[in-house]
Amino acid sequence: MSLIDVEFERPINPVDVIEDIAGIRDWTFERSGDDEITISSVGSWCDYHISFSWMDDLEALHLACAFDLKVTEPRRTEVARLLALVNEQMWMGHFDLWNAEGVVIFRESLFLAGGAELTSQQIEGLLANALEACDRYYQAFQFVVWAGKPAAEALEMVMFETAGSA
Repeated sequence: MSLIDVEFERPINPVDVIEDIAGIRDWTFERSGDDEITISSVGSWCDYHISFSWMDDLEALHLACAFDLKVTEPRRTEVARLLALVNEQMWMGHFDLWNAEGVVIFRESLFLAGGAELTSQQIEGLLANALEACDRYYQAFQFVVWAGKPAAEALEMVMFETAGSA
């Protein structure tokens, strides 16, 4: 028998760990099943809805962070261009467009194979990365969807950093 054939019993469901952390941190959350939890968070530009899903067969924890921004059919091509430009800059996670709902989401997964246990530092790291990415690029998506800007221009506008003080 090879190591690949060995199955590990996971003593704790990772979603239980997330629920415990959410309770300790006093985060607003809703547990929709044994393997799913959604946390609400206030960002710099809007409220975010962060869903964690445990995929037992893959031994992976999936994070999906959505924000209130409906992409209309005429703007979907330009949003797709923006997604490509933004995702080129991402080190962890990526943005997607869910066509059926017309919603932009940030997604990331944490692989916990072989019985690896989830830690509070990993959860806080996933959350921090998701919220930072959404806060950083939210306005670019707004510029494309609501102001009709081209993707490259919208991204350039949000990546502009000021230097010094007035």
